[in-house]
Amino acid sequence: MQKAFVHFAEGFEEIEAITIVDALRRADIHALMVSVTGNLVVTGAHGISITTDLLFENADYKDAEVLILPGGLPGAHNLNAHDGLKKQLKNFYDSGKKVAAICAAPLVLGGLHILENKKATCYPGFENELLGADLTNEPVAKAGNVTTSRGPGTVLNFALELIAQIKGKTTADQVAKGMLVQTW
Repeated sequence: MQKAFVHFAEGFEEIEAITIVDALRRADIHALMVSVTGNLVVTGAHGISITTDLLFENADYKDAEVLILPGGLPGAHNLNAHDGLKKQLKNFYDSGKKVAAICAAPLVLGGLHILENKKATCYPGFENELLGADLTNEPVAKAGNVTTSRGPGTVLNFALELIAQIKGKTTADQVAKGMLVQTW
């Protein structure tokens, strides 16, 4: 079974994080919720607490297909402050594996110079953080092994795009149909 690691920091955007995990699991992708806080329970930007599956320091990334960063504030900044996560993202990217971020979280990829000369998108107001990116306002932008998206309203499209990349468009279409997604 394919694995995806969704990273949780204090102040994460709840709609984005949970929708990503839910959609990936519907596609039989083993989506693991990883806390970068040192605690399994992480509280989102709107006061919703989630019990994650494991701590960053206990995560075994060798079999992962994709590393995913949900947005939210201060969640995106807290993800960006985690040096171990940034090292793991850079290693993944450099080895050709998939990295993905939504909302404000593409700022982490921008700071790592992962977005240079790549089509990318983010939540409005964070464009300057996407260093060297070819900015677009599309709901989801895919450039090689990097996928970015704009925010809570685009999260289903983002999750379905990741499913299509991992398991194929047919599986993504089946998940979309089961969730009554009109278009993606």
